[in-house]
Amino acid sequence: MTSPPESPAVGPRTTDRLAALVDDIREAVERGLPPDATAHLVGERLAPHLGAPDLLAPEQCEGDTARYRQHLLHAEADGSFSLVSLVWLPGQSTSVHDHVSWCVTGVHRGEEHERRYRLVPASGGAPARLTATEDAVNPVGAVCGFAPPGDIHRVWNGCSHKAVSLHVYGADVSRLGSSVRRVYDLPADH
Repeated sequence: MTSPPESPAVGPRTTDRLAALVDDIREAVERGLPPDATAHLVGERLAPHLGAPDLLAPEQCEGDTARYRQHLLHAEADGSFSLVSLVWLPGQSTSVHDHVSWCVTGVHRGEEHERRYRLVPASGGAPARLTATEDAVNPVGAVCGFAPPGDIHRVWNGCSHKAVSLHVYGADVSRLGSSVRRVYDLPADH
């Protein structure tokens, strides 16, 4: 008796445009530049694809009523970068957090709201706290990038419909599970 043939592994569906975007990101990352410069180059590669109807498959834009949802679109074999889509239903948000690596985000659909923070260390008996440094409302096509340190923020969908954003991280989130390094549970400007 012979064993049935093994089924091929099923991975995330890749559109032709998504495959081209991955190639563009790979070319930028392979330059081996410092994190800030890499994030800038990756942002330039991401921007032309945002909002294109043929970029993502429908299942890569599916949300979850319990919390924002992450869809892994690509993890480079050598761990040098990952690409995910984050799907936000109205009112969904992250905690205040920072990242394990450089990060580039681009809004594909809807709006993504962001508040960036600076950590104020404990001093003179006062506890450490976070102070807001910037608020942004990012529409379709908006791209931003940053690298640790100085990457503390909170992100949310403040519009009345679904938002979808693409996030590129200089790490393998398929192994790590997330790009979040630390969640901040400190007093913060809201």
